[in-house]
Amino acid sequence: MTVKMKELPLSERPYEKLEMYGTQTLSNSELLAIIIKSGTKEETSVGLAQKILALKSNTTKDDLRFLQELSIEEFMKIKGIGKVKAIQLKAVCELAKRMSRPIDILKTKIRTTQDVADLLMSELRYEKREIAKVIILNSQNIILKIIDISYGGTSYAFLEPKEVLLEAIKMQAPKIILVHNHPSGDPKPSKQDYRATDRIYEAAQVMGIELLDHVVIGDGRFESLFQKNT
Repeated sequence: MTVKMKELPLSERPYEKLEMYGTQTLSNSELLAIIIKSGTKEETSVGLAQKILALKSNTTKDDLRFLQELSIEEFMKIKGIGKVKAIQLKAVCELAKRMSRPIDILKTKIRTTQDVADLLMSELRYEKREIAKVIILNSQNIILKIIDISYGGTSYAFLEPKEVLLEAIKMQAPKIILVHNHPSGDPKPSKQDYRATDRIYEAAQVMGIELLDHVVIGDGRFESLFQKNT
C-alpha cells in the first residue's frame, strides 16, 4: 500500500523538509518531487521521482546530467508524468545547463585551448548528437559571439565553410574558433574533421579571417586539431 504524502510527518515531506532544513538535506528524488509537485492515486511525487532516476544507465552512477538527455516523450513513459510535468522537467534541466555556463561570457578572453574547453565542456560533453559552434573573436581574442552552426547525428556534424564564416563576415570579425563535440566521448579528431578544417581554413584566409583553432570536445576530454598535444 502506497503511503500518501500527507500521511508522512512534516519533517519527511519534501516541501516542509526544504523549508525547515535547507535544500542540501534533500535527496535527488525529493528535489525532483518538488518539481513534479503532485503524484497520483497510486504513487507519491517522490515515488515518481524515483522512477525517473531509475531510468539512468549503470554507467552514469550518481550523475544527474542524464536527465538533460531525456526527451519529453521519455519522461511521459512513466505513468503519472504527463506532458505538463515532462515540460517542467525539461525546462528545469535547461536552466541547470545554462546556469553552468560562465558569467559574462562575452567578456571572456581566449588564451589557450583549455579556455575553449572550459567554456563549452559542460554544455557539449553529454550531447547525443554532434553540435558545431563558432566562437567569434575580436583582434584581442575577446569573445564577441558564440553561435551554433550545425547539428548532426551521433557521428558527424556537417561543416560547410559558408555557414561557419557567415556571421563573422557580417560582424567584420577578424578571428574565429571552431568547436564541435563527439557523442562517443572520445575527442580524437576524425579524418572528416581534418578535411573539413582544411576547407574552412582556406576559405577563411580568402575572407581575411583567421581560424585560430578547431577544438573537439569529448566526455571530460578535448583535443585541438591545431596542436598535437592538448
